[in-house]
Amino acid sequence: MIKVLELLPFEFLEYDFMKYALLAILIITPLFGILGTMIVSNRMAFFSDALGHSAFTGMAIGVLFGVMDTSISMIAFAVVFALLLNYIRHKNMVSSDTVISVFSSLSVAVGLAILSRNGNFSKYSAFLVGDILSITSKEIGSLFLILLVTLMFWCVAYNGLHSIGINRSLAKSKGMKVMLLDHAFVVLVAVIVMLSIRWVGILIINALLILPAAAARNLASNSREYHLFSVMISVFSGVLGLILSYYLNVAAGPMLVMIAALFFFVTFLARKWR
Repeated sequence: MIKVLELLPFEFLEYDFMKYALLAILIITPLFGILGTMIVSNRMAFFSDALGHSAFTGMAIGVLFGVMDTSISMIAFAVVFALLLNYIRHKNMVSSDTVISVFSSLSVAVGLAILSRNGNFSKYSAFLVGDILSITSKEIGSLFLILLVTLMFWCVAYNGLHSIGINRSLAKSKGMKVMLLDHAFVVLVAVIVMLSIRWVGILIINALLILPAAAARNLASNSREYHLFSVMISVFSGVLGLILSYYLNVAAGPMLVMIAALFFFVTFLARKWR
């Protein structure tokens, strides 16, 4: 794959770290495009944002217990946090969004309090905006494995998740294992978000999940188009954002978000005009 990239007529591909970053983008963005469709359809934007911010507490737990690789503690905490938020989300509370906000704010505060002890937070500030240029070939392999797992899960569970999103009660009456599918989905989102945060950034990862799917929803007339457009917009935003970040000398993550946001506004206006 690296040798194929070397044949492309782009100056930035002369550097190995840019080749790795491009490969990572080509894996991460389809993941976000696929997952984002279900998150947007099920009105889970606030849920996924709270999940992203829980990374601080996951890191803090790892630091407290001396875990060498904080990704392990981040994933473990995120899975528990996601299941808790999902339980709250389906308790039919009038103010479930408020409860989720409370848990999100608390997890951020606890994480920051622990990580900032003795002025050490600067070591973790890179997680706020991410650094896709630091990814290694081994980590790219792990991401590719997650992409394959996600695609298999989607093939098996998509119809059930889609039915749940349309009418949860009807799906339950048809004998679908509603809670099992729902929990499996939020756990998958939690794992992918935690594994991607160090390269994408806590502050912007939710935007990359939401914006491509939201833009695709403005264009699509059926479910197939919805997923196709979401993946296309996500991948295009990722590749163009990476290229522009190189030539403009800015962080890649924010550039990706700005391009995806531009897609959303353009498609929103196009839908209004149509």
